[in-house]
Amino acid sequence: GGAPHLLADLINAVRCGEAPVEVVEVLNPRIEPAELTGKFIVLDVLARDASGRLFNIEMQVRRHADWPLRSAYYLARTLAHQLQGGEGYGELKPVIGIHLMDFELFAQEQAHWRFELRDHRHREVVLTTSLQLHLVELPKADRLRQAAQPAVLADWVAYFEHWQEEAVMNAITHEPIRQALQ
Repeated sequence: GGAPHLLADLINAVRCGEAPVEVVEVLNPRIEPAELTGKFIVLDVLARDASGRLFNIEMQVRRHADWPLRSAYYLARTLAHQLQGGEGYGELKPVIGIHLMDFELFAQEQAHWRFELRDHRHREVVLTTSLQLHLVELPKADRLRQAAQPAVLADWVAYFEHWQEEAVMNAITHEPIRQALQ
């Protein structure tokens, strides 16, 4: 919460290829110690950018059976809580979830997934991009670090997976990650 520019850099690394964002406000700037040792959530940050889009960033350390349902519920709840009685649906701002998972969810080699509402048969037809969920399977992304993923995302993955390993961290020159280490 105290370094929104680092949060913006992480968001932009995950959403590589899309217009960069600048985090204007972290909506839950204080994470209480009890939350850090909670049931399954290690980190849950809600932030807003200049255009009003909401970003829910989570770090998950363990997989549990209802995790996909929980993720969908959190996104839907964040979208729904934007409106008060009588307000029009046009007031809704997109909700983008970014979940960094310290486990593998899918059997495929792909490590970074992006889900949104689109038609099953006509994949090019998108109903809305107002609900997006980016999943980064950190162990898989770490193994595929040299593959075709953007260098900044690979550096963030290395940070999350190896932040206590001096040799790995010394090889990273991306300034926001250097700042995060401090």
